[in-house]
Amino acid sequence: MPTPLIDRQLLERLERLTIHWQKSFRGLVGGHNTSRFSGAGVEFYDHRRFHQGDDLRAVNWRAYLRLEKLFLKMFQAEPRAPIRLLLDASASMSAGADEGEISKFDFARQLCAALTYVGLVRHDSILIQPFHETLDETCLASGGRHRFGPVTDFLLQLQPRGQSNFMETSRQFLAKYTGPGLLIVISDFFDDADVLRPLQYLSDFGHELMLIQVWSPSEREPAAGGDVHLEDAESGTPLELSLDADARRAYTEAFDRYATSLENLALRTGGRYSGFSTGLTLDDAMLRALEPTGQEYARGGTTAGGR
Repeated sequence: MPTPLIDRQLLERLERLTIHWQKSFRGLVGGHNTSRFSGAGVEFYDHRRFHQGDDLRAVNWRAYLRLEKLFLKMFQAEPRAPIRLLLDASASMSAGADEGEISKFDFARQLCAALTYVGLVRHDSILIQPFHETLDETCLASGGRHRFGPVTDFLLQLQPRGQSNFMETSRQFLAKYTGPGLLIVISDFFDDADVLRPLQYLSDFGHELMLIQVWSPSEREPAAGGDVHLEDAESGTPLELSLDADARRAYTEAFDRYATSLENLALRTGGRYSGFSTGLTLDDAMLRALEPTGQEYARGGTTAGGR
């Protein structure tokens, strides 16, 4: 029997969390934020006068008996805006497994499963869309927590492969999913080409971005020194480097600048960013990812406050 992605004790703790977002999508409401629109639902909102063509089933007949006037009952609509989760399944996500650590992909799958479970508990629907050069097959999770089993089965059969291509992925995503919603992207955001521009495109088309960057500890702070042989996980291109303390420090600073550029893009477009090492516990990672302001992230397994 395969090892479960998430243990039962963590699932119980996840039931206290909620996926929030900032935007109000016209024609849709959601995020378990209070709706700004009225409609059929479960929470009473207000009355308005009855107009010809209104649904008679929504008339407050008790008020009519007292006032002899027709009033329509209005309700706060229950949130149901689309939640879509882009899961990076490119070969670079396999990093970490050869170093005796949890791989980025396994960590990302756990995050994906945990976020989906939180949504299912709140009766949200979450579409899981793996990607590498192109979009892969999807999994639609809906119907409550009892539908979580097929989600873990779907995630466990995925394997990281191929190269990242954020521009092509964004083009295909925008062609396939025309309606705006909350877009959660779990990735290392490693791509030979520009990543920020395709992410900006996704925001420009109305999607609220929730960027979750994951990395293995050695990807931010290389432990090796001296002459080092590296090989690109996606292209196989070899690279020979000579690393001293200054070079390792400069590399970490460059890594942090890249993470900052992702965070700035997310916040500038009204979204959120969280970034953390695979050395962080899944509990802490979920708290960082779902923190409403999205301005805290963890590096190397410890928290660094919002900048």
